[in-house]
Amino acid sequence: MKTPEDLRSRRWFGPADLRSFGHRSRAKQMGWDSEDWEGKPVIGILNTWSDLNTCHTHFKIVAEQVRKGVLQAGGLPVEMPVMSVGEMFTKPTSMLYRNFLAMETEETLRCNPIDGAVLLGGCDKTTPALLMGALSMNIPVVYVPAGPMLRGNWRGEVLGSGSDVWKYWDEKRAGNITDDDWAEIEEGIARSPGTCMTMGTASTMTSIAESMGFTLPGASSIPASDSNHQRMAAQSGRQAVENVWQDRKPTQMATMKAFENAIITDMAIGGSTNAIVHLVAMAGRAGLDLPLETFDEISQRVPFILDVRPSGRFLMEDFYYAGGLRALLNQLGDLLHLDCPTVNGKTLGENIEGAKAHNTAVIRLIDNPVSSASGTAILRGNLAPNGAVIKQAAADPRFWQHTGLAVVFKDYSDLAARIDDPDLDVTENSVLVLQNVGPKGAPGMPEWGMLPIPKKLLEQGVRDMVRVSDARMSGTSYGTCVLHVSPESAIGGPLALLQDGDEITLNIPARQFSVNLTDAELEARRAAWSPPAPHYTRGYGKLYLDHVTQAEHGCDFDFLHGEPASVAEPEIH
Repeated sequence: MKTPEDLRSRRWFGPADLRSFGHRSRAKQMGWDSEDWEGKPVIGILNTWSDLNTCHTHFKIVAEQVRKGVLQAGGLPVEMPVMSVGEMFTKPTSMLYRNFLAMETEETLRCNPIDGAVLLGGCDKTTPALLMGALSMNIPVVYVPAGPMLRGNWRGEVLGSGSDVWKYWDEKRAGNITDDDWAEIEEGIARSPGTCMTMGTASTMTSIAESMGFTLPGASSIPASDSNHQRMAAQSGRQAVENVWQDRKPTQMATMKAFENAIITDMAIGGSTNAIVHLVAMAGRAGLDLPLETFDEISQRVPFILDVRPSGRFLMEDFYYAGGLRALLNQLGDLLHLDCPTVNGKTLGENIEGAKAHNTAVIRLIDNPVSSASGTAILRGNLAPNGAVIKQAAADPRFWQHTGLAVVFKDYSDLAARIDDPDLDVTENSVLVLQNVGPKGAPGMPEWGMLPIPKKLLEQGVRDMVRVSDARMSGTSYGTCVLHVSPESAIGGPLALLQDGDEITLNIPARQFSVNLTDAELEARRAAWSPPAPHYTRGYGKLYLDHVTQAEHGCDFDFLHGEPASVAEPEIH
């Protein structure tokens, strides 16, 4: 239990010296009085609000609720903006800037008189980025998820963001819906603040944050526009003050058991493949090694029990009404490590005890899963010696074991130029391959892994085929897409050596992914290969290219891995 003398902020405000005189006088310049900070924890509210972050449009209100809670609990709230990293408008991809936000979070907490923090995030990369930075800094934090938006609607049809965009875009390209239909869908698919209401990366990562104990119980499932969300935000502010006094640090939650709980949750909800990259990066910030084999081992023993799009039928609003994540975790029972600590001082088991599924069509009973096959599988072979990922829950089962001839696109521009060419030599049994879209190649490993079906195949009724890349896939996407192929093609991985007509075999049950070429042929092609020119020669882009790791290592910067305790606190002069 901390005392007021133990507060980190006291190093700024407490001493009777010239420097602290400056700190106190400038605080008074802002209208504060000594009673505002003396003996009180200073709680930073790290706000990722932006006019260009569609998921966080309500965060001004949420921040005020957090502020209220901090004041109620006897703390001093200070709101601090950090990079927003909105998924919709950040180009070339928000993933390029995940590490930027993680660094900014860590350094904002380190260089300011902050005793604890409430982290406001939710849009895809903000959850892992904020938690990565918090783990590296390792002062008490509570995470507040943005919450999903309300269901979309078009002519009485329920729409899910992302998933139905891809679905109806294919129908438009196939000539089955009109421009007017498409315009109506555009106006009805996103109706409120909040993240995608499908089980995309945003809801996957906030569910994971809750299962690891970084949020209050039930926080990840509450829709953004529900008044319960505002009450949760205020409660999180109160909790943050208590956690400073109790010295509950994020590394106390980020144990190997907690990461296993996160993976179990991910598999049970049919979560985004992006979770793998983010969890590996988060583990690295906690000084833990999280190999891909851990994901695959867990995936083969955890059933997929959440019937939510893109791998199911319902949406996040339905999940909330059905009991939310607490009810789903309670279904998993002893599959989880129930003794893991959480931010409210209770164990995970205590937080989910008694939570019931009110609609077992949405949250399935564990003996009646959506699928006994889990959400995600890890593949290896001569095309992915360091691993690849596939979301088998979103793939057509007829492609789980498939051999086809490669149709290769050298980069995204090549794909855009040729995918709808009526003369493209492609059939539904072909394997579409997209090169140079990985961490360094794109750059930033964008969500280009759900390659579009060629137009001439759409017109024939084809809606899925095997697609391969070193990119990621949106958590709202679906289809038989092999992703995160490593090493990536831009650094000479085997994917870079593929040519049209190469025979590729995918075998998900056997976890195999390979090309029918000898080692000698691959080596001969590698000798003739030359790397693409770097995208950046200066600034953050060059820092990224010089230091980003491959997908199996989380795409974090190599110099940011390691024990949080190795990071020095600033000296006060």
